[in-house]
Amino acid sequence: MDFLWSLFSLRPQHRHYALLDKSGLCQAFRHCATPPIGFGWVEINEARLTWLHQPLPASARVSPHAAHPGDRHLLTN
Repeated sequence: MDFLWSLFSLRPQHRHYALLDKSGLCQAFRHCATPPIGFGWVEINEARLTWLHQPLPASARVSPHAAHPGDRHLLTN
C-alpha cells in the first residue's frame, strides 16, 4: 500500500547548479532540490563534465526568472 501512496506523493524537483570561480570557470557541479548556499553558484540546465575548468556556454545557464515545471503556487483569494 505504501508503494501506491508513493506514486501520488510530491517529490522535490532536483535542479543542476555549477560553481563558478572569480574568473568565470566552472569548478564543481551540484544536483539538489534547494539552491546551494554560497557565492558563485548558478543554475544550469544540465551538467557536463567537459565544462569543468572551462567557461560555461551561455546556453547552459537557466534564466533566474524561468518557472520550473515542479514549482507549484497556491491560489489565494
